[in-house]
Amino acid sequence: MVHQTYTADVLVVGGGTGGTAAAIQAARRGAKTILVSEFPWLGGMLTSAGVSAPDGNELEAFQTGLWGTFLQELRQRQPGGLDNSWVSFFSYDPRIGAEILADWVQQLPNLHWIRGEVPLEVYRQGDSITGVRFADFAVTAKIVLDGTELGDLLALADIPYRWGWELQSEWGEPSAPVTFNSLTQKYPVQAPTSVVIMQDFGETVAPEIPAAPNHNPSQFTGAWDGYRAEIFLNYGRLPGGLFMINWPICGNDYAEGVGRLIESDVSRGEFIQESRWHSQNFAHFIQKHLGRRYGLAKKVFPHAPTAFALHPYYRESRRLVGLTTIREQDILPIAGGRVASRFNDAIAVGNYANDHHYPGVQFPLQPKSIRWGGRWTGTPFTIPYSCLIPATTDGFLVCEKNISVSHIANGATRLQPVVMGIGQAAGMAAAMCVELNCQPRDLPVRALQTALLSDNRSKALIIPLFNLPPNRSDWLNWQLYYLDNPQAYPVSGDCPFPSGNDYPDSKALIRESNCFKGIFYRLSQQEYRFTVTAPAAYQGQNWQLVTLRSHIDQQLRIYPHEQLVTLWGRQNHFANWLLVEHLNGE
Repeated sequence: MVHQTYTADVLVVGGGTGGTAAAIQAARRGAKTILVSEFPWLGGMLTSAGVSAPDGNELEAFQTGLWGTFLQELRQRQPGGLDNSWVSFFSYDPRIGAEILADWVQQLPNLHWIRGEVPLEVYRQGDSITGVRFADFAVTAKIVLDGTELGDLLALADIPYRWGWELQSEWGEPSAPVTFNSLTQKYPVQAPTSVVIMQDFGETVAPEIPAAPNHNPSQFTGAWDGYRAEIFLNYGRLPGGLFMINWPICGNDYAEGVGRLIESDVSRGEFIQESRWHSQNFAHFIQKHLGRRYGLAKKVFPHAPTAFALHPYYRESRRLVGLTTIREQDILPIAGGRVASRFNDAIAVGNYANDHHYPGVQFPLQPKSIRWGGRWTGTPFTIPYSCLIPATTDGFLVCEKNISVSHIANGATRLQPVVMGIGQAAGMAAAMCVELNCQPRDLPVRALQTALLSDNRSKALIIPLFNLPPNRSDWLNWQLYYLDNPQAYPVSGDCPFPSGNDYPDSKALIRESNCFKGIFYRLSQQEYRFTVTAPAAYQGQNWQLVTLRSHIDQQLRIYPHEQLVTLWGRQNHFANWLLVEHLNGE
């Protein structure tokens, strides 16, 4: 029975990466906002799902919007910094991430956060969504956003959605299957992972990790073949001797009967329990083979058992049937270029390589990766506003992995930074619809783009340009120029600066970095090594050189082999790379 009905301008259901970003942005814009989350932590993939080593949007030029602000806060709050693993440039304790997002929400008096609730019914008036009912309360709102991990509002509201694969005949996607087969039947969506956090107990003997039901150690055989044990653990190393166990190779991805996730609450609960047992058995396997120095971490997550994430890391959701659908072609680089260019209604940018997870299966995909800054990264692409809007329903937006995207393209659009950008754009759009008293489909896209670019707290990237960092004084001018003149966009993804570079933070970066002298070696294109000659404490050490800064990337491209250089940077001992911030006093 409904005991209370709240009213709001904007209702966001789901406190994951996108939902949290949407609620924060809508409230910052001035809308009276209610955020209802299932879990006591906000942030989803970034926190409560335990994937606190994010992928994508790592280049300096792509660290904008709420994503860029989140990274800035992490750098300030995370003791010891973010250089802790080799899978990500930003590895942190998930408790720190959850604390940041909770603080942001609590700073907004017009944002009411209700936790521990799931949606039970969606209210409709004709073709428009008007509210949502929970266990003992309801919320009516002018705009409702689905930020749930699995697109639950889509199902409750009978809004058309997709689940599973599309054939090549649907949109001509080059990596899509020609016919349905055993893979598409067994794994209709990508495998989730129940992340578990392990801990290095040092000289102390860790408590024994018991085997869970369905224990089958043979399924983990070969998990770290080709990797030394230390390198395997450093993949997801976090501060404080913690390890994020989210390992795809004979590891803890789990997808047996993954369709149960959308069949019923009971079947979903069964799948989640099995996926946690699977991760417990993987942790048991790790401890058995690497020793009792390693055990389950203590008191990481706010529930028992505290080493296990609050919910699985879902790589795929129900996917909206929207006004437009992102296809594989929309995320692949255009011929002769490094970027997938589509700007007329772009509202967010991603750059992750297309990545699919099916246990025991290597699924081939069209490549969309490039060598940049001394390592691999992904070619940038944009997210259109129209993929957030249902084709046939008003009063409603999506803001998570549930956007209108093909199964194939979801492998690139599902990552934390791009979903945070999607959420920020959806929240801004919802608030602007309230201001203008219009439906999401009628909101002028250019007004939304301008609002995102000009946001006074977390301005967000619309046009991906490798060499346009957000601290440049002409950043907004170039963004608007290419929105007005998309035909002028350079296929290289580099902005043609007429007045040279200006990097006002170079002195600050030097102060925060260490100075090294040594010899630069070019092993191949975009593969650089550095042998330290000074200071004496590091003499003879050999490091891989990487950078996230475009002007450093340009310099490394032209440096001669065996050149003596002076550089400033930060060492990541667990990835054996030196992250270059400043080079030779330029």
